Amino acid sequence: MRQTVYIWGTPERFANYRRWVESAGGRAVFGKDAGGRGIRWDALLLPGGGDLEPWRYGRENTASRGLEPERDEAELRLLQEFTAAGKPVLGVCRGLQTINVFFGGTLAQDIPGHGAWEGGDRLHGVQNAPGLALWGEGLTVNSAHHQAADRLGSGLRAVQWAEDGVVEALRHERLPVWAVQWHPERLGDPVPGRRLMEAFLNLGR
Repeated sequence: MRQTVYIWGTPERFANYRRWVESAGGRAVFGKDAGGRGIRWDALLLPGGGDLEPWRYGRENTASRGLEPERDEAELRLLQEFTAAGKPVLGVCRGLQTINVFFGGTLAQDIPGHGAWEGGDRLHGVQNAPGLALWGEGLTVNSAHHQAADRLGSGLRAVQWAEDGVVEALRHERLPVWAVQWHPERLGDPVPGRRLMEAFLNLGR
């Protein structure tokens, strides 16, 4: 049976994420259900988007923009339900930041050198934690973000970094929770993204 991956939002907004999930044999399910009635899906995907409200990690707003309060509340509630049930969660860009905040971490509200460049994603190399072949060796990733994880949340471990030290991937030490700061759903080379999604879907089997 195909693994169902829930995404809070509309299929029109996140069509590239649906294609990404389907490329690995999964089925993306969209909606504005913020939980509370039991989990009907196999996994949760937190896609990219605007910044989180800084008060949620104990900071004043100094550089955050494109805030999505309703989405913050919904995704944090979904995270509570999926992690309590031990079900897989994958965050992308904003999703990584949401996961970090959920586990008690903080964010750097504005960093140089990682935002969109000349109308497209910025490409750069990354360094993996030793033995982490899942993400691919010598990988070039795509960034389009101006915020990043600062203090890591409880139980989270950085497993990939940009050349300037910005965290590009996280994993939880005990739970099936993964996150990447880059955008596998629109990476020019589809192989690393598909490999990541296939491995993520297998977490729920």
